[in-house]
Amino acid sequence: MLILGLGYAASRLAMRLRAQGWQVTGVRRAAGPETLAFDDEAAVHAAIAAATHILSSVPPVGDGDPVLIRYGAPIAAAPARWTGYLSSTGVYGDAAGAWVDEASPVGRGRRTARAEADLAWGALRADMRRFRLPGIYGPGRSALDRAREGKAHRIDLPGQVFSRVHVDDIAAGVIASFDGPPGVYNLADDLPAPQNAVTEAACDLLGLPRPPLLTLEEADLSPAARAFYAENRRVANGRAKRLLGWRPRYPTYREGLAACLSEAG
Repeated sequence: MLILGLGYAASRLAMRLRAQGWQVTGVRRAAGPETLAFDDEAAVHAAIAAATHILSSVPPVGDGDPVLIRYGAPIAAAPARWTGYLSSTGVYGDAAGAWVDEASPVGRGRRTARAEADLAWGALRADMRRFRLPGIYGPGRSALDRAREGKAHRIDLPGQVFSRVHVDDIAAGVIASFDGPPGVYNLADDLPAPQNAVTEAACDLLGLPRPPLLTLEEADLSPAARAFYAENRRVANGRAKRLLGWRPRYPTYREGLAACLSEAG
């Protein structure tokens, strides 16, 4: 497996694959153990030509996808028998709380570059798998950590709903697709829920007081955080279940947060 971009989700996948005996090579800004430098074109070209499985988890930068710009052509021509791309459910934009699935329109939201990259990866190869991911959480990156750090918020936005997915369920979905058909897959848990409910559950697990309920203005959020609350949708995961036999190990945030707490010791 060649993984371009070793972020949180891709690193967790690499760890799981290595535990199963896979040879995994990563590509990131700087070279390291089992990792190539993104700018080392000769080494990356050789790795692309040798890989049986190729995954990109690099988001767009500005108006373009750096992996497609630099390595799109060799990936398109590679002899790999499986290719994939970690995308985002942000491509669907705001659905006013309605359900979205893989047939829903894309490009309506704030992430135009992400939607364009998603479509470009889909057009690159006939065997491409695109995984559209909602809010990713897991050990070291969850509402538990925000609550411990005093950074958790409860925002007074009735009817606001989000989907999320545990990082290990992403890895399981990618691995399940090795023997499944190409196409687009939403990997999300079974219970879209208000962010307030997740924050409250995390505080309760830790025995911490729940933060006060604030308006968006009172919360003084960063522009990125405010943009997060500007979209409202429920993400359907039925296609991955039907075609890949995938089931989330953590079907709701309750099981996922409990697992995060257990792993943290």
